[in-house]
Amino acid sequence: MQGSGGAAGWWTGSGRAGEWWRPDPPREQSRPADGGVGSPPDVAGGRAAFWGLMGFTFVMLIAPQNIVPALKPLRLAWLCAVGSGTALLIERFHRRRPLAILTREMWIAAALIVWAAITVPYSSWPGGSASFLVGFYSKAIAIFWLLVGVLTTTARIRRIVWALVAMSVPLALVGAWHFASGVFFRPLRSPDKRILGYVAGLTENPNDLALMLNLLLPLAVALLLITTHHRVRLALLAVIVLDVTGVMLTFSRAGFLTLATIFFVYLWKFRGRAAARGIWALVVALLVVALAGLPLLPASYVTRLSTITDIKADRSGSAKARWEDNFVALGLVARHPIIGGGIGQSTLALNKERGTRWTDVHNVYLEYAVDLGLPGLALFLLLQARCFWSTRLVQRETAGQPASRELFCLAEGVHVSLTAFAVGAMFHPVAYHFYFFYMAGLAVALRETWWALKGAQPGAGDPSPLVSR
Repeated sequence: MQGSGGAAGWWTGSGRAGEWWRPDPPREQSRPADGGVGSPPDVAGGRAAFWGLMGFTFVMLIAPQNIVPALKPLRLAWLCAVGSGTALLIERFHRRRPLAILTREMWIAAALIVWAAITVPYSSWPGGSASFLVGFYSKAIAIFWLLVGVLTTTARIRRIVWALVAMSVPLALVGAWHFASGVFFRPLRSPDKRILGYVAGLTENPNDLALMLNLLLPLAVALLLITTHHRVRLALLAVIVLDVTGVMLTFSRAGFLTLATIFFVYLWKFRGRAAARGIWALVVALLVVALAGLPLLPASYVTRLSTITDIKADRSGSAKARWEDNFVALGLVARHPIIGGGIGQSTLALNKERGTRWTDVHNVYLEYAVDLGLPGLALFLLLQARCFWSTRLVQRETAGQPASRELFCLAEGVHVSLTAFAVGAMFHPVAYHFYFFYMAGLAVALRETWWALKGAQPGAGDPSPLVSR
């Protein structure tokens, strides 16, 4: 129990060579020129923009205007986002720096906007598509731009991740309270009663709450791997357990599959790490607790999960309807592969094809294909792949470097969150929401911060010849 690689070493954070969170160092690796974990002075600054972004994140997740109705006329999310963007532009202009960090991901996102605009005249409802593009999708892209432009230091990324993890606590607690008090989500036409989520735009639906908690869960794990303070680790373990419980209480089948994916991804990531006995002991303990709690789960939850493999057993009929909608969407894409039904108009396209139900196709990839055709889907997949590549690059180059411990763990957490979204996207109609674009912004910000540490200008690309080959 006294070796640095054992359970005690993991918990106390003692030891250097055998810390369990660190994979075996690669043969060749790049290091920051200064060996530090901060950022050069030329990419610092813009505190007002950072706190504006933090405020937007708080309003997006916690929705204080729903708690205090008097705040609704203030349009807090708009004020925070516009204030942050304005502060960022002023700061960059004052320092005579480019107004935007023009990464490849930014160009891909811009291409998505341009393609969506090109398809507006051919939309099932041109006015609706134009309004959706300007009033909804552009906001998600703007937040993506803000994240990349504002999160230019490791400290800022760490703070925003801590904020996200802290905000997951009330989301899960409210879900648990609704479960205990019998507060259900009324719009769901189902014989299986399901809880009302946290009353905010991204979490009111129980499926959306499960998705959000699954995206934030890996960030909590990342902080658990970073911190060395005993009480903080205990608090983070409690948050992880609370988030997992919150996902299960939503009775979301997609949430369960995504949660299982997160679990197995971490098992895979930890498999080859030296001195990982501490984490394996924790995994075994969690499995024992989970198995012991199975008899306590409502029978309706187990029955609902069984419909994942037997959709005919679903009393609500939602699984069968969504399965059929997937094939209807595939048929639409086959007939209209280039110009789709217009951004935000997949519901209208499906209504014309299979009758009026006013439901979206519950698949992000099909949503892009139906709305924007295969070109739009290809651009989204390219953006998604670039974000995965960014987090893998940071993990690969910071592996085994004590000075870059935070960046490694944060990149790993965001990578798992992106994986969780990639799986959850097959079951949610959230193509244009903030879920993906927030994690994408974190991924690109991590890569740009790492490159800045190695001496590159923001947006200029990797200065290391080993990676640019």
